Amino acid sequence: MKLQLIDIAIIITYLVMMIMIGWFLRKKARQNKESYLLGGKRLPWYMLGLSDASDMFDISGTMWMVTLCFVYGMKSVWIPWLWPVFNQVFNMMFLAKWLRRSNADTGAEWLATRFGTTGRGVRSSHNITVAFALLGCLGFLAYGFVGLGKFIEIFVPWHLVQPYVPFTVAPQYVAHVYGIVFTLFAMFYSILGGMHSIVLGDFIKYVIMTVGCIAIAVIAMINLHGKTLPVPHDWSNPFFGWKLNLDWSSVIADVNKKIESDGYGLFGIFFMMMLFKGVFASLAGPAPNYDMQKILSTRSPKEASKMTGFVSIVLLPVRYAMIIGLTVLALLYYNQLHIATPEGTDFEKILPAAINGFLPAGILGLVLTGLLGAFMGTFSGTLNAAQAYIVNDIYLKYVRPDASTKKIISMNYIVGLVVVATGILLGFFAKDVNSILQWIVGALYGGYIAANMLKWYWWRFNANGFFWGMMAGIIAALVFPFIFDGLPLYNWPLLFLVSLAGCFIGTYAAPATDIAVLKKFYRTVRPWGFWQPIHKLVQEEDTDFIPNRRLRLDMFNVVLGIIAQCALTLLPMYVVLSMHLPLFITIAILLIIVLILKKTWWNKLED
Repeated sequence: MKLQLIDIAIIITYLVMMIMIGWFLRKKARQNKESYLLGGKRLPWYMLGLSDASDMFDISGTMWMVTLCFVYGMKSVWIPWLWPVFNQVFNMMFLAKWLRRSNADTGAEWLATRFGTTGRGVRSSHNITVAFALLGCLGFLAYGFVGLGKFIEIFVPWHLVQPYVPFTVAPQYVAHVYGIVFTLFAMFYSILGGMHSIVLGDFIKYVIMTVGCIAIAVIAMINLHGKTLPVPHDWSNPFFGWKLNLDWSSVIADVNKKIESDGYGLFGIFFMMMLFKGVFASLAGPAPNYDMQKILSTRSPKEASKMTGFVSIVLLPVRYAMIIGLTVLALLYYNQLHIATPEGTDFEKILPAAINGFLPAGILGLVLTGLLGAFMGTFSGTLNAAQAYIVNDIYLKYVRPDASTKKIISMNYIVGLVVVATGILLGFFAKDVNSILQWIVGALYGGYIAANMLKWYWWRFNANGFFWGMMAGIIAALVFPFIFDGLPLYNWPLLFLVSLAGCFIGTYAAPATDIAVLKKFYRTVRPWGFWQPIHKLVQEEDTDFIPNRRLRLDMFNVVLGIIAQCALTLLPMYVVLSMHLPLFITIAILLIIVLILKKTWWNKLED
């Protein structure tokens, strides 16, 4: 199917609207640094929640999820625990408000509230966090725009565009050209309008995406009516045993090869490893990217909790309505997808092939605009985070601490342009640097969890331990791929122990953090954990101080929240597949959890 006039009109209208948003909000963003980077910390929690959800609705992630749903059916809802998706529940219940209480502007600045501002270890911990954030941002920018270009290329072949441009483009760079064009639109409104334009742009994109996703779900239900999906036994069952037990031999034999290459056959062990890693990763708190920036942009700690809770509610049902809808259409009309290649079936092409093949004019334009907006939202949020770290944690900290507001905003513009140019430049060499950059980014995340977990819960943990814990994890993650074969997930426990050892050795190799800093942190953030020595000192000074005794309640709420998150994921899948009994059970579970969390979480929220 080719794009019709109405589809093109929808896309162009959206792009023009994004430019107008950036232009009209530029004055509001220029008021001061906080207004530009964090929306002045005055944006409503529900708008920030919609924006955060929109940033997570990325093209590549959605393509991966459609592939998972096609291959693994209802069991695919567990595989995103690799990220882990339930970290939003931990943020919702307690970590978001702990983070927001610092009143910091970035994750690196937050470290000063925990470790102080002086000392070699403090500087090292600050620098490694900034490096982590910037490498992650550049990685997203470099590959995000190329991925978008390849996606657009399917719907707008270059031979249709070539007659209208005064230059020729080699076939291998067509995706890059498309990527650059849409990157410039995203860059314009995000650099001019800062967080204000990013949030408003994300809201508009979310509305468009929601309409498109619901339309896809309805089209899938109409096509499925009276038919049976050609899937193996147990495909529609979300529960599992030690083994996956999905045999596609009599349906689509190539799917078995995909399952084997993924390494998820022993699903029980895989699930336990995901859960083990996911809990520790979630306890570490949000990574220093657009997710953390949205939390720091909220008006108060209470609203930070509400915002992170709202993300799952507005993201999962809408996103999975699209995922199951496209999966159903792909299964019903698999032979029309034409996703076979000389190397075998490319299941990652299911999403663009299904969109291109089965959506009518108008709906196709809405979905493409929504996915285009998903890229632009993720891009702009990532760019904003990179600007924050460079301007706030490098320029203002080491170069011009006394810079005026005008100078700071000008520097944000310059930094934004440089970061985008760097991302595009890396993207042109993506085939050459992909393995290296993915290697580095993977190593950074390998070293992230242990150090960032201990900083919340153990009073004796210091900046020196933070730095060496991160470094030990990074070095181990760089070396492990040369030593161990198989899924990196199975090597994670050893990687975690190495990083943990670095944390403990580094901590005891240096004095404890200044007691005044620890007491202020304990009073302000009010974490639970191993803080007894500091608690005694605080209570000696303030006998009315009440410690945080919510550990059991928070963990109870986390369990309920994860169950609710799974139910929100399964809900649209049961609707589209017309599985009525599981649907009613899922709705009942959600209602019960909502009533309980109203009493145990919502009514107990505090700043």
